[in-house]
Amino acid sequence: MVEELRTARRFLSAYGLRGQIDALDFHVLNEHTSPEEVDALLPLFEGQDVGLLSEAGLPAVADPGAALVARCHAHGIRVVPLVGPSSLMLALMASGLNGQSFAFRGYIPAKTEERRAALRELEKQSRSLRQSQILIETPYRNDALLADMLQTLSPATRLCVAADITLPTEFIRTCTVAEWKSRHSGRSLSLSKGDPESPIGKRPCVFILLA
Repeated sequence: MVEELRTARRFLSAYGLRGQIDALDFHVLNEHTSPEEVDALLPLFEGQDVGLLSEAGLPAVADPGAALVARCHAHGIRVVPLVGPSSLMLALMASGLNGQSFAFRGYIPAKTEERRAALRELEKQSRSLRQSQILIETPYRNDALLADMLQTLSPATRLCVAADITLPTEFIRTCTVAEWKSRHSGRSLSLSKGDPESPIGKRPCVFILLA
């Protein structure tokens, strides 16, 4: 089960299955898959192993594969979790924020006013519980989310931005909102000393705040 055929084939080929891809049976499972279509996939599990491959992150975490996993449990089909590096946990590990108490909030609203209201509420909860709040966003909205964070959150709130984790372009920095503002150009965030115009936009990012 894959979210997108082309990128799944490319990934499996890069990881050692070149020349064997045609022997695999691919089925698309994404945000457009209906509950009825998910149920129609269950017969595929009879007598064989089936894998769930996410486009990014962890299978079934902020991911449409959760619907299939739930149906497997309902039908007594064994579920075996397999995972490589997790951007969420790696970001938390490297953030210096509270790793004892944290919450993954996934995607918050995309509309500006709703997003700012959600950020204020998350900051309130973080302050009350001393809990790290972990967010992700569609890459093309990263800059907008960061801008709203800098405008909405309190100056003393600590904010971690973790981009391109495990890649050569990896960037992880934790500062107070006030410190982020002093670094922010008004257009995009500098991600490296060597490239002051390098934007966050279109890079996989994890955001963590702690009030």
